[in-house]
Amino acid sequence: MAFPKPIAASALVVTLCCVLVNACAHHDPSTLRRDPAVTVVTLRAQPVSLTTELPGRISSYRVAEVRPQVSGVILRRLFREGERVDAGQQLYQIDPAPYEAALAQARATLAGARAAVTTAKLNVERDKPLVEARAVSRQDYDNEVATLEEDQANVAGAQATVRTAMINLAYTRVYAPISGRTGRSSVTVGALVTADQSSSLVTVTRLDPVYVDVTESTTTLLRLKKELASGEIHSIGRNEAPVRLILDDGSRYGLQGKLEFSEVTVDQSTGSVTLRAIFRNPDELLLPGMFVRAVIEEGVQEGAILAPQQGVTHSPDGSATTLLVGSGDKVEARIVQLGRAVGNQWLVTRGLAPGDRLIVGGLQKVRPGMQVLVLNQSARRAPASSTRLSSALALR
Repeated sequence: MAFPKPIAASALVVTLCCVLVNACAHHDPSTLRRDPAVTVVTLRAQPVSLTTELPGRISSYRVAEVRPQVSGVILRRLFREGERVDAGQQLYQIDPAPYEAALAQARATLAGARAAVTTAKLNVERDKPLVEARAVSRQDYDNEVATLEEDQANVAGAQATVRTAMINLAYTRVYAPISGRTGRSSVTVGALVTADQSSSLVTVTRLDPVYVDVTESTTTLLRLKKELASGEIHSIGRNEAPVRLILDDGSRYGLQGKLEFSEVTVDQSTGSVTLRAIFRNPDELLLPGMFVRAVIEEGVQEGAILAPQQGVTHSPDGSATTLLVGSGDKVEARIVQLGRAVGNQWLVTRGLAPGDRLIVGGLQKVRPGMQVLVLNQSARRAPASSTRLSSALALR
């Protein structure tokens, strides 16, 4: 069917306009670029405080098991279980009647011994001139002198008996040897206790300060010493290293402690070394036997590189790889060596340098050699002055 010439001319003009519009659209640079978009983080060197997080247990700074030193019946208990007592405060009263009688008898024996000494001394003084005048035999005089010395020895023995009786009488009053909080009493009023019993009457525990005992593997200890020797990290004074606690519920203990003791021998059964830290405990929140995690500051590594974990992948053989945006905005693959984990970041020991642009977003759309569009380039700044590292084993 043939169209009129005016209509055919109009259709041709419309077709040419559409072709021109499409051609202009294809020449728009925004429509021509089809490079995948990625998000990068620019890495920077920063000092990092190296810490080790170790499991530990609270132990008492000082504990005293109160035991009777004389036998007898408990007449009174002079404290409430669980309350705080001071050193020298009386806790129990043992029946003192038998020991008062023993003291009285010892004093009577001492008085008799002293009377005998007086008599023997008078005899010696009276017969001494008679011996010189040969009115008394030398043998009788010598016997009197020996009797005097024997009576004097009896006085010394009686004095010791009196002191012993006084000590035993004093032991009927049982005192707290240290200041602290009492535990559960194992005896009640009317109970018979003995001087050689194995069980304690009560335990007094000092809760401020407290010790935190932790164990560190020799592998971690050797790695730390090698890093210190090579200059990778700088020591902050191991015998004065600050320590912080993470409680069993995940909260942090408010006060900071310090490392006080490091064992010089290795436990053969576990291959670990015992460390001991001391903490103030004014509110008595830390109790003996409580499990905690101790964060011990060991040193500072200058110029450390921290890489976000989402920018690091692991191949089946365990090696860690990253994708970087290099010159010309082209993707480069690089194998890196990782150290410890720092929150959601890795401490990179080899493979990355300051200024590298690490791809952290859009990894699924790119591969090495591709040119990419960098949508968001952010700078990874150093966190607080003491970045904490976990005790995870280094990934090699």
